[in-house]
Amino acid sequence: MPTFDYRADDGQGRRCKGRLEADNPRHARQLLRERGLWPRDLKEIRVVGGTNKPGSAGRLSAADLALLTLQLSTLVQAGLPLEESLEAVAKQSAKRRVASLLSMVRSRVMEGHALADALAQFPKAFPDLFRATVAAGERSGHLGHVLEQLAAYTQARQASRQKIQMALVYPLILMSASVVIVGFLLGYVVPDVVKIFVDSGQPLPWLTRALIRTSDGLRSHGLLLIAALALLVALWRWSLSQRAWRLRWHRLALNVPVFGDVLRAMEAARFASTLAILGKSAVPLVDALEIAAAVIGNLTIRARMTDVARSVREGATLTHGLELSGDIPPMMLHMIASGERAGELDRMLARAAEQQESSLAARIALVVSLFEPAMLVLMGGVVLLIVLAILLPILSLNQLVN
Repeated sequence: MPTFDYRADDGQGRRCKGRLEADNPRHARQLLRERGLWPRDLKEIRVVGGTNKPGSAGRLSAADLALLTLQLSTLVQAGLPLEESLEAVAKQSAKRRVASLLSMVRSRVMEGHALADALAQFPKAFPDLFRATVAAGERSGHLGHVLEQLAAYTQARQASRQKIQMALVYPLILMSASVVIVGFLLGYVVPDVVKIFVDSGQPLPWLTRALIRTSDGLRSHGLLLIAALALLVALWRWSLSQRAWRLRWHRLALNVPVFGDVLRAMEAARFASTLAILGKSAVPLVDALEIAAAVIGNLTIRARMTDVARSVREGATLTHGLELSGDIPPMMLHMIASGERAGELDRMLARAAEQQESSLAARIALVVSLFEPAMLVLMGGVVLLIVLAILLPILSLNQLVN
């Protein structure tokens, strides 16, 4: 059923606006008049290629997705019909884009589609993991409980992502400030100070000459260097849009010291937690493995996890497949193996994911704690070289005067 945004006047002549569902614009105006409203403007929210207009559906942030999932699970568990729950969540949403998206999902549910099928019309907003879990909840008849688990999972993923982002904020600020300060010194301060020594005609130390050449080069070709850097960034972003090049970059990232280990641990934790939530939602193991592999961001690890799903489909154990992939830490492998033997794979996967995330957070904190003093030492060394390059000619002039 189409959804319309309206602006109308009530019986006292006051302006109001809102959203309603109707068969056509004429039916929408009739419904407004039955409510005692006089329509002034009526716009249909159209669906084109899986996005809504006005306002493209696009992607939902993890916070928005977790909030609407939690609200929907609460209403469904309270016994409200699904279409009424969707309508209530849409009305409660403060963001117009989210409300429009939920209204369109509700329209499809009212047309007789299952909730998972309705969500599949918006793949950018609701990822594969979300849709597969909802489908499993609908099949098992425990949609409210499954939605509650899904909301907790989405919130945990968002919290983990925010921890990593907050840990990287200070090092990035420190690095940017260092580059700006050194660039300012070389571009504006050093030339004026060193000009005195150049005009004196005395031979200059090699360090001072190198500093002068660096400063002159930065002043003469600074814009060219910035343009070249921007071009390199643009080429890098373009290469990421090409699957072959993206695969090479992802393979290279895994071989970078420290960063590669952190990336592999991050993907392992994401894989285990995704597999755990799918297992708790009664998704078959092979299907859950394929979905969990699709959630992994690194293409190299994703390909190996797809091979794990294929080997499990052919009859191998999950532990054996993961051991051959080489991307899962030994401790996680032991926990998964014990979970398979005891028949508690879902619980052990969840525990393994929690342990891996805790270890990952500690490793990132260690790297950041080492990065900060390293940046300070590097910055101090650069400033020391600049000071020495300025002081050495002064000392030479003093000796000549004496």
